[in-house]
Amino acid sequence: MRKNALCAATALSVFAAGSAFADNHSTITVATVNNGDMIRMQGYTAQFTEATGIGVEWVTLEENVLRQRVTTDITTKGGQFDIMTIGMYETPIWGANGWLIPLDDLSAEYDVDDILPAMRGGLSHDGTLYAAPFYGESSMVMYRTDLMEAAGLEMPEAPTWEFIREAAIAMTDRENDINGICLRGKAGWGEGGAFITVTANSFGARWFDEDWNAQFDQPEWANALNFFVDLMAEAGPPGYSTNGFNENLSLFQQGKCGMWIDATVAASFVTNPDDSTVADSVGFALAPDTGMGKRSNWLWAWALAIPAGTQKEAEAKQFIEWATSKEYIELVAANEGWANVPPGARTSLYENPEYQAVPFAQMTLDSINAADPTNPTVKPVPYVGIQFVAIPEFAGIATEVSQEFSAVYAGQQSVEEALEKAQAITNDAMEAAGYR
Repeated sequence: MRKNALCAATALSVFAAGSAFADNHSTITVATVNNGDMIRMQGYTAQFTEATGIGVEWVTLEENVLRQRVTTDITTKGGQFDIMTIGMYETPIWGANGWLIPLDDLSAEYDVDDILPAMRGGLSHDGTLYAAPFYGESSMVMYRTDLMEAAGLEMPEAPTWEFIREAAIAMTDRENDINGICLRGKAGWGEGGAFITVTANSFGARWFDEDWNAQFDQPEWANALNFFVDLMAEAGPPGYSTNGFNENLSLFQQGKCGMWIDATVAASFVTNPDDSTVADSVGFALAPDTGMGKRSNWLWAWALAIPAGTQKEAEAKQFIEWATSKEYIELVAANEGWANVPPGARTSLYENPEYQAVPFAQMTLDSINAADPTNPTVKPVPYVGIQFVAIPEFAGIATEVSQEFSAVYAGQQSVEEALEKAQAITNDAMEAAGYR
C-alpha cells in the first residue's frame, strides 16, 4: 500500500509541476452525476487543489437532470461549466459539432494508449479523443448466492432470460420483502430506456430498420416488453416504474433483491461491507440472452470533457489528466482497496495482479468485450450504439418513448398502447428530421 501511496504522491507532484499554466486563484466548475465513483472523486479533490492551486467547484446532479443541464448549456453556449461529465452518446456527436475541445495533446505520462480500445473508440470522432473515461462499464447480472442456493438453482456464467425468470420467481419472498429481481423502470433514455433497449436487442428487436423506419410495431418489441412487464409483476419490487440505478442499488444493498442486472460499476458497491448488508454473498454473471446471439448488455463510459469556449482550458485539462490517470487509480487503491477503484477504462488495470484478484474484475472485462456498438442487434441496422442510437435526435425521441414505457410499468396503459405511441413518436420525429 505504501508503494501505491508513493506513486499517487509522485503523480500529484507531476501535476503540481504543470501548474504554471494556472494561477493560484483559478477555480473550475465541474458538472457530474451523483453516483458513488464520482462522489468518491470529490473527496480527493483537495489533494489536486493543494498540488496545483486550482480550485474545483462541483455541480452534482441526478442522471436525467445532468443530461438535460449539460445539453442545454452546450447547445446554448451557456458557459456554466469548464468540465462536463458526459458519455459515449454525446461525445462523438458534440465533438463533430465542434462543441468540445479535443484531448489530443495530453501528456506522455498520461499514456492515452492505455485506455481500453472500446472506451477510446466510443469517446472519439474521426480518431480524435474528445472525452477521457473516468470509468467504463457494461452491464451484468449481480445476484445473491445464498438465495440462489436456497432456491436449489445454480447461476450459469452466461444465463438465458428464461433462467433469470425462473430464478427470480423462486427467490421472491413477498412476506420478507425480498424481490426476486430489481430492474430499471425509471423514465429517461439513459435510465429505464437504456435497459429496455438492450433487453429488446436480445429478443431480436431494433429501433430502426435499414431505411430508418421505426420498428415498435414488430413482434420482437412486443415480446420483449411483455416479458419484462410480466417478470417484474411476478418478481419485481412495487413502484419499479420510478426505480433507476441508484434506487435499485439501495434495494440490493439492503438485501431486498435476489438479482439485479445493471452497470458493472455497481459491483464494488454491492460487495462493500461498509455499505451493503449482503456484501459477502454476491455472485456475477453475463447479462442474459434468448439464444439469438445478442446478450442484453450495454457499453458506456462516464467521461470528462471540456466544452469549447471555456476560459480555463489548461486548468480543465490538468484536472482531467489527474482524475482519469493511472495514478488516480492507485490513489484510490491505496486508501480504499483495489475493489473500489474506477473500473473499465484502462488496460493496465486488468493486467494488474492485485486487481485480477478482485472477484468481479474478469466478469466486468468479459462483459465490456462482449458489447459491440457497431453490431448491436440481431437484424441489420443503420446506426451505431447498443443502448442508444448515435444520432442527435435520439435523446429527445427516446426520452418520450421511455416515458410511455414507464406508464406501462405504472399500470397506466397497456403494452400495445405504448408501442403504438412509440411508433408514432419515433417516425414523426425522424420524418421531421429528414431521415425518412
